[in-house]
Amino acid sequence: MSTRVSVVIPVYNEGEHIEACLDRVLESVTLSCEVLVVHDTLEDTTVPYIEDYAARDSRVRAVLNPNGRGPAHAIKHGIESALSPVAVVTMADGCDDAMQIDALTRLVERGVVVAAASRYARTGQQVGGPALKGAISKLAGLSLYHLARVGTRDATNSFKAYSTEFVRAARIESDRGFEIGIELVAKARRARLPVAEIPTIWLDRTFGTSNFKLVAWLSRYLRWYLYAYGPRKTLDFKVAPIALPKDDDSSAPGRAC
Repeated sequence: MSTRVSVVIPVYNEGEHIEACLDRVLESVTLSCEVLVVHDTLEDTTVPYIEDYAARDSRVRAVLNPNGRGPAHAIKHGIESALSPVAVVTMADGCDDAMQIDALTRLVERGVVVAAASRYARTGQQVGGPALKGAISKLAGLSLYHLARVGTRDATNSFKAYSTEFVRAARIESDRGFEIGIELVAKARRARLPVAEIPTIWLDRTFGTSNFKLVAWLSRYLRWYLYAYGPRKTLDFKVAPIALPKDDDSSAPGRAC
């Protein structure tokens, strides 16, 4: 049976904590899905736990990223490896609300090319995390929303759903950090393609340390921030609702992905 959503999770030495993340995702998603856990090396401490989990649940796949280390390469390779028409990127640290994967997926199925989980929408919230990082992110998100009209107040959040066909047409250029989120929002805006959002509550991670490097990656974010204000740019892609698999009864109450 075809899957409706590919959940892409980039990891870096998450170890046994990945099991709780996978439990949370698979308990929350009711649509037919695959979960791609993308790692950079076979020596990553997450690998044995992913492989053990995958042996018990065929929806989970360990995916080795061959394109260079770092979250940008991992996310890009994960989306490229997706078998579904929709890919949702979420982190392994528990910050994102896995219960919203279904809603984000359905927005893309209805015809938007990017569906964002927004901390800065009404009723959205960010709990914890570095104050400076949060302030810069919020300023960027709200200014892009009101001035560039990108369709979401939270362009920098990585927790988004994408049309995989749109991503392949847009051709990801990011190669460092988590800039892919803002890159694809900016490219959708330049192509005048629809972007939507739902409010989310983001909770700071309760284990480990963040791999986000504000100073090192700020210039990369600024590049895509400015790109969003540019003139219309034609993209070889047509917006259309995604036809659902006829044999998919995953919307039935109580069915897990």
